[in-house]
Formats: sequence, C-alpha cells, structure tokens
Amino acid sequence: MFLFDHLPVPHLRTPLPGPNAAEWLAKDDQYVSPSYTRYYPLVAERGSGCVIEDVDGNRFLDFTAGIAVANTGHCHPEVVAAIQDQAAKLIHMSGTDFYYRPQIELAERLAKAAPGPTPKKVFFANSGAEAIEAALKLARRHTQRSRVVAFLGSFHGRTYGAMTLSGSKPIHRRGFSPLVPDIHHVPFPLESEGCLDPLEDLIHRIAPPEEIAAVFVEAIQGEGGYRVSPPGFLQSLRDFCDHHGMLLVIDEVQSGFGRTGKLFAVEHFGIEPDILCLAKGIASGLPLGAIVAKADVMDWPPGSHASTFGGNPVACRAALVTMDLLDNEYTANAAARGKQLQSALRKLPSGIGEVRGLGLMTAADLPTPAARDAVIQAAYHRGLLLLGCGERAIRFCPPLCISSEQIEVGLTIFEESLREVCNVPALAAC
Repeated sequence: MFLFDHLPVPHLRTPLPGPNAAEWLAKDDQYVSPSYTRYYPLVAERGSGCVIEDVDGNRFLDFTAGIAVANTGHCHPEVVAAIQDQAAKLIHMSGTDFYYRPQIELAERLAKAAPGPTPKKVFFANSGAEAIEAALKLARRHTQRSRVVAFLGSFHGRTYGAMTLSGSKPIHRRGFSPLVPDIHHVPFPLESEGCLDPLEDLIHRIAPPEEIAAVFVEAIQGEGGYRVSPPGFLQSLRDFCDHHGMLLVIDEVQSGFGRTGKLFAVEHFGIEPDILCLAKGIASGLPLGAIVAKADVMDWPPGSHASTFGGNPVACRAALVTMDLLDNEYTANAAARGKQLQSALRKLPSGIGEVRGLGLMTAADLPTPAARDAVIQAAYHRGLLLLGCGERAIRFCPPLCISSEQIEVGLTIFEESLREVCNVPALAAC
C-alpha cells in the first residue's frame, strides 16, 4: 500500500546531514524565522506510511507522525486520491460566506462522533490554536463571564489566547506580555485523591465561581509530558463545572482521532465535554481545526466569529477519508501497538523512568533533559525519528498504521541509542 513497504527502513546512505540537506539548511538559516524548534537536521523530501525519506535519499522510521498529525500515515493513498479529486473540483469558496458539501458532511460526521448524547454543532478553523481561540471566545460569550481556568503543564497553542491558557514552558510567553486577562492556572493532578483541591482553593481565594466561564483541560497533557488524567479526575471536573455553571472545554488537538485507541481520548473517561477542540490528526496532514460544541452552547450570531479558510473543501475531503480509515482499521491498531510499545519500554534494562500514556500517545522519562536530548540525537543518526515532551520525556507518537514489526525495529534502535548515551560519562545518571 505504501511506497516504501518493500524497502529496508531505516536506510542511511550518507552522513547526516547529507550534502543536499546541508545546502537547504544553509538557506533555511538565511531566510526562515529562528523561532522554530528543530531537534535535528532532517530535510524531508517525501513520506509514505511510517517512513520519511530526506533530500539525500536517507530513509527514516518515523515515530513522530509530524507531531501526531499523520495519523493514517504519510501520504495514505486513499487520502491522496481524495485530495486530488477535490482539488480538481473546488479548492476554495470560503465556508464563512457560502456552502459546499464537504464542509457540511464533515460537520455532520464530527457532530455524531463526538462523545455524549447531546446534539452538537461544529465550527471550523485552520489549526489547534485557532480552535482554542474559538472555544475561548464562545465560552465567554455564551456564559457572559470573563474568567477562565487552565492547568500548569498544559499546552494549547501560540496565539495570544492559546498562549495565555498554556502553562508549559516560559519560552512560550517570554517577551510577549501583556497576555489575555482573567486566565488562571492550577496544578494538573497526578493522582485522584484531592484532584480538585487547587480548583476549590482558587474559587475561595481569587476567582469567584460565578465569574468563571470555563475550565480548559487536556485529557492527556501533550507538551506537558503525555500525562494522563488520573481516574475520576475528569468526571469530578465535569461535576464541578456543572455545579458552578461553567463550561468544560476538552483540548484533544494532539490526543484525538484514534491516537489513544479510541477516536477521542475523553471516551476513555466516560464524560461529555461542552466544547471539544480538534486539529492535528483530523485531516492526515492538511491544515484543519474544529470545535465541536453542544448545540445550545454554540449560540453565537452570524458574524461573531468566522474563518476564511477554516473548513476548506480539500481539507474536509481529506478529513472524511481519514475518519473512514480510523473507523475501519487504525484506531484499533493504535490500541494494540500502544500496548506492545509500552510493555516493551517497561522491560528495558536501564535508563528508563516512568512509562505512561494511552495507545500510541506514549512517553518514557529519562533521568535528565540532557540524556533525553542525547538519546533523540543518537536515534536520529540510526534512522529513527523521535521528539521530546515535558521536562525529560521522549514521546512515541508514530502513525497509527504502524506494524508490530516496525514497533520492534524502532524499539531496538531506541535501546541502542539509550545504551550509547548511558555510557557517556557526562550522563552517568542513566
């Protein structure tokens, strides 16, 4: 099915970076914003399934999925065919002012797939940050309240509202004040007991509950280290919001679309959000975001919020095929491969701390941030693509089409990289 299925992967034919990559890196350094974060000098040329090929013909096993985006694999043939077909018919007309079938069809699909029995409506954006911004605006307008609560360790995006809601790293905020007012942060709970104590303290000391519009939370913190909500926490949070007339906004930008072994991570916890924020894996790599809100919550009038490109017909067609593939095959595979991955990580002999996550949203702690970064570099030079998250964790978020054999290959490279780093005296803490 995929381009590289019958070729050896990884396959490194040049030193890294290769000569062609080096030329592009020099141009990037000259012309591209330095604000981007790059772990290693990979210059991607093409992708297929769980494989990335660079501009020098080096093939890498991809355990990043483009930061948990290519859930159906890079350039899935059915997704590509849908994109090509739609691009030949209608590329843009703007769903803000006009109607077209792919947007309406996808809205229906998402509204019916979202957790809970309450009727839903959908607003389309271009990214996760835009989805968060839309949710923030809708929550304030619907409740006519100004204050919002989020959690330390959270990451919701880099636009102003999303950045203010985030509580992950100082670099995301440094130099950008003043931020959006009336947004408060409390610790994300690591255990069930007392999980709402910080919220209760907040409403008794700082933020009157009748002024709080919403609580924003990731079912599994992404950038914060792939930390899973402890048992009972989200249900307690649901009850807390209902009691005080607040909206519960679940950010599933990274955890959605099959990655945890269910279509949405919140399904593991049995609650219904008031607003669900989506992006990343929704369209297999095309820019698309959405919020799915209870119909009675999405009560803003025409003109109050819109997007020129949100719900683009090409992206919507890609999303419809993506959801078919997730329903038919890949969500179940994510659950099975996630169990395989976590079981193997827990058996590694040394250098690994806590292993956590759900499905193919899995992380493993290393002793130090330096050790984590060194392992990622060592894996890259062996042909495995990894990313970090949290203080010292490596995230494992490959495409959901990954095979058990590819998991084994990736784990072998990871263990080799871990052993190499742990033998470096400066990282003797391993």
